[in-house]
Amino acid sequence: MRESLEAKRARARKIVRALKKAYPDAKIALDFETPLELLVATILAAQCTDERVNLVTPALFEKYRSARAWAAADLPTLEREIHSTGFFRAKARSITGMAKALVERHGGQVPPSREELVALPGVGLKTANVVLGNAFGEQAIAVDTHVFRVSQRLGLARSDDPDDVHDQLAQALPRGERTLVSHLLTTHGRRTCGARAPLCSACPVRTLCPWPSKTRLART
Repeated sequence: MRESLEAKRARARKIVRALKKAYPDAKIALDFETPLELLVATILAAQCTDERVNLVTPALFEKYRSARAWAAADLPTLEREIHSTGFFRAKARSITGMAKALVERHGGQVPPSREELVALPGVGLKTANVVLGNAFGEQAIAVDTHVFRVSQRLGLARSDDPDDVHDQLAQALPRGERTLVSHLLTTHGRRTCGARAPLCSACPVRTLCPWPSKTRLART
């Protein structure tokens, strides 16, 4: 029987309460001090761990202190500086292109607007929502690989498209806690609900999870 939206919202509230209790320290893992630093760090974090990005960004943030500095960066030099984060050529182009657009369109400032953020080169919905939720204090769902996986196992969303998952989560999750819930789902995905070896027997939301494989995994 298909779960109604009302029932899903009620179950989502229970899931959020349980995850809050299990992960009281859930927060963004990227280190940053300004919206621009978070925007750059989030671009670098694509297909890379936050831990690796945090090793690279201190020197970058010391060298490139403004959007104008990023826009004027020598591309081969920047590629070498971010090489360890992977996909360094594409990321370097995205960062310099994004910075040039900030200078040209927004006076070098990161705009607190989803529409304006996603119009920047290299910035998609997830990156925009990370910045809005963590640098500007808005309520925004950031669908990273962990949120994408965990939300579908929990039956809160059903889609192969991260943007569709975002829209479904926006319907199901408490409106005033969307940023926190993103951190809770990411933390749950990292610590318990892993891609290859989920710890179903230790899962704090096991009784609320409809994932068919959970019983088999809990017994192994």
